[in-house]
Amino acid sequence: MKVSCLQENLAKGLAIASRAVATRSTLPVLSNILMATDEGRLKLSATNLEIGINCWIGAKVEEDGAITVPARLLTDFVNSLPPERIDMQLVTRTQTLSLKCANYEANIKGIDAQEFPLIVALSEDTGISLEPPILREMINQVSFAAALDESRPVLTGVLAELSGTRLTMAAADGFRLSVRYTELADPVPEPASVIIPARALQEVARISADEENPIRMIIAPHRSQVFFRMTNIDLVSQLVEGNFPDYKQIVPKSYITRTIVDTAEFLKAVKIASFFARDAANIIRLRIAPGEAGLGGQMTVMATSVELGDNLTELDAAVEGEPIEIAFNAKYLNEVLSVITKPQVALETSAPSSPGVIRPVGDETFVHVVMPMHIAR
Repeated sequence: MKVSCLQENLAKGLAIASRAVATRSTLPVLSNILMATDEGRLKLSATNLEIGINCWIGAKVEEDGAITVPARLLTDFVNSLPPERIDMQLVTRTQTLSLKCANYEANIKGIDAQEFPLIVALSEDTGISLEPPILREMINQVSFAAALDESRPVLTGVLAELSGTRLTMAAADGFRLSVRYTELADPVPEPASVIIPARALQEVARISADEENPIRMIIAPHRSQVFFRMTNIDLVSQLVEGNFPDYKQIVPKSYITRTIVDTAEFLKAVKIASFFARDAANIIRLRIAPGEAGLGGQMTVMATSVELGDNLTELDAAVEGEPIEIAFNAKYLNEVLSVITKPQVALETSAPSSPGVIRPVGDETFVHVVMPMHIAR
């Protein structure tokens, strides 16, 4: 292998591929990045056996070849080089990669590319196309609600349902549920329902930041894999086995009180209250009162810490229904309000012990359900 490329291109490619490098693995080769020539370009690949990433960068290829080299050492070295051309040559006999850039040189010992697990691409004929900003927004609005605890693996993933012309994503951790759907340009050939690891989706959102062309999402249930194809990047992920809870049963069908407030003001009030709630089980209370003769209304956001003091913020609100006082976990409110892009948000409540429903005003595609916290009277 004999290849030349620009330092900034290689650094960017390594930053993307290294997201899939295994941090703790019994297989040494999984701590490496595969560098291989591929039709006049340089392909960088990494996998932790759950997620695999292929990334292609422009390069001048003089001799074809492949090698795997330690990801961390290569990335640190390349990031420290000046923005000039890097010449790389593989000494096959010793499996050593020689790098030269300006007046810097290095020889990095690698492992034979034959030992690296194959990251197989899926066929292009199936799948759906999604606009990058829509896919990123969907991922951001649901993935935070997935469980971090591995005790129930299905809850660490995001349910992706394809039916007709609709893609629905849902995530839940037992305390909250996030559901977001989008309409597709073309109907799907056949309905599908799979659970994608939340971490894999978060990586898709992260590495597609500069993507301008539609992203292909291809599901292969028989191989238990999902595949995301971008212009110069492929990401493949294992699916989570199991049955996702019926999320439609969790969303309340009715409410007694509906409160509309400014999203940014509500988020700010919650953030400030969370400083006081930190030592009080993260509880913040919302006191909602309708206005006189059905006009206007008020939401009061409160938090109390026995040791530190208390805080209270009053927000103007449009309230329909009965007055109510309900408590929520500050972290959960903070996270959902942070992913709502509409200027106003509606909170639908029924009782202090019943789940609250949060919806962006003027956007039917997103709904979030959050369980209340018990407060001693």
